[in-house]
Amino acid sequence: MSTKTVIMSVILFFVAIIGLAFFMTSGQKPEPAAVSFTAQDADRPKVEMSNTFFDMGEISVSDVKQQDFTFKNVGTKPLQILGVNSSCGCTAGQILYKGEASKEFSMHLVGGYVTDIAAGDTATVRLTYRPATMPVYGLVEREVYVTTNDPANQKLVFSIKAKVK
Repeated sequence: MSTKTVIMSVILFFVAIIGLAFFMTSGQKPEPAAVSFTAQDADRPKVEMSNTFFDMGEISVSDVKQQDFTFKNVGTKPLQILGVNSSCGCTAGQILYKGEASKEFSMHLVGGYVTDIAAGDTATVRLTYRPATMPVYGLVEREVYVTTNDPANQKLVFSIKAKVK
């Protein structure tokens, strides 16, 4: 193989890699910067939650159970959902807002920025528990954590309890 052929092959290889990288990232939007507030700010997001705990009762290890928890932004600025994760790989959290569902996030798939909840709007945290993923029998408690830009509630905790049989 001639030197000219090797050089042209290397150049074509790098052009193909750059083109593929451009194609794979062309539809992505950058994550917005987190907007910070203090608890003393009059204009700020403010989370209001009515319930953060649910007792699922007795369930089988093969069951898949879900519980929805709602929260509202009663503040005057958008509430940013900056992250979602969980206490165990068997438990996942998902944000439902305006008919859209985020992907599921768990202990092993920690999510960064998810969405902004407009002032006055309500959103839902869906907690999904799959005991078979990490079979533990007896009384079990699991949690989903949601990180926000509300200075008074930067980490929301939604939890379930179940007796796995």
